[in-house]
Amino acid sequence: MNRKWKVSNIYLIIVFFILYAPIFYLIYYSFNSGGKMHHFENFTLDWYKEVLQDVRLLIIVLNTIVIALLSAAISTIIGVFGALAIYSVKTRRVKNTLLSLNNVLLVSPDVIIGASFLILFTIVGIQLGFISVLLSHIAFSVPIVVLMVLPKLQEMSPTLIDAARDLGASQWNVITKVVIPYITPGIFAGFFMALTYSLDDFAVTFFVTGNGFSTLSVEIYSMARQGISLTINALSTLIFLLTILLVIGYYFITLRYNRPGRLGGRK
Repeated sequence: MNRKWKVSNIYLIIVFFILYAPIFYLIYYSFNSGGKMHHFENFTLDWYKEVLQDVRLLIIVLNTIVIALLSAAISTIIGVFGALAIYSVKTRRVKNTLLSLNNVLLVSPDVIIGASFLILFTIVGIQLGFISVLLSHIAFSVPIVVLMVLPKLQEMSPTLIDAARDLGASQWNVITKVVIPYITPGIFAGFFMALTYSLDDFAVTFFVTGNGFSTLSVEIYSMARQGISLTINALSTLIFLLTILLVIGYYFITLRYNRPGRLGGRK
């Protein structure tokens, strides 16, 4: 038993090392005054200052955050109602069909999704830019929210809804005062997943961006094509720290809603 425990822990350490070693390597050289990634000379914050003094880059960061927050919020609202609609379907075949359609965007290659949106926006006449990026991010985020919320709905006991109706609650009151509080952890999970997917997306955004509008992922790709610059390291480090803050925030939110005695938490 002890040997198995040691082997499993060694395996986990190796996996996490492979995952995080390149990130910490990138962070380490973001403080290198030499401007290269193979010989560390002196500690400096010049690359971070360069990032913070680049007005165009800051505008792109703002664009990325706005797109991520808006798409996550809108897709969460749509996804919650979508999950409620799928949950309310009684026929198993219809429900499985709806779930399969929901999962199409999740399993489809990003290149195909991006090209499809590009063709759609061109045909409809939507100008490539903020609106096209926002719509495409909402589209691929909704299925994620549905998959986060639906398990909480399936976990909920039908007796809660029956009891609320027996006490005279309307359909709206049942949804807002019974169902929504119970599935709140799933809603937050869906929101944060949609937020991170939007922040990280490159392939779809690359196809639908244009007219001077750009996001961080597309900008970093453009910068990397011009050659190695430790500005990319500094920018990537800041994004990594932002992601850690999001994860910590999500952890404390789920911890709060999983406290004993809450409607959506454990009893």
